[in-house]
Amino acid sequence: MVKWINVSTSKHQLKLFDGNRLLKTYPIAVGKILTPSPSGTYTIINKQRNPGGPFGVLWMGLSKPHYGIHGTNNPASIGKNVSHGCIRMHNHDVLDLSSRVSLGTAVVIHK
Repeated sequence: MVKWINVSTSKHQLKLFDGNRLLKTYPIAVGKILTPSPSGTYTIINKQRNPGGPFGVLWMGLSKPHYGIHGTNNPASIGKNVSHGCIRMHNHDVLDLSSRVSLGTAVVIHK
């Protein structure tokens, strides 16, 4: 089967699937009203450890420019609508997720 990521912005959840089988669910923060997370299907195009700034320990860039899944230096923000559209995760969660997915993994973002 093929691994893929399902992001629910309304539930603040990122789910990792292998085909139809749920492997893991992670809590996330998503975009705020003025800068919502973009709905659609994208792919992971790069990974960068320790990107600096507010991105925590890891950045995974999406095929939509300027958007990604990344860690945070503000763990209290998880579960809220606070980002500029990116998917924000606890640092330990983004490291775990990154170790389970490869470049080209599909990411479906929806309400």
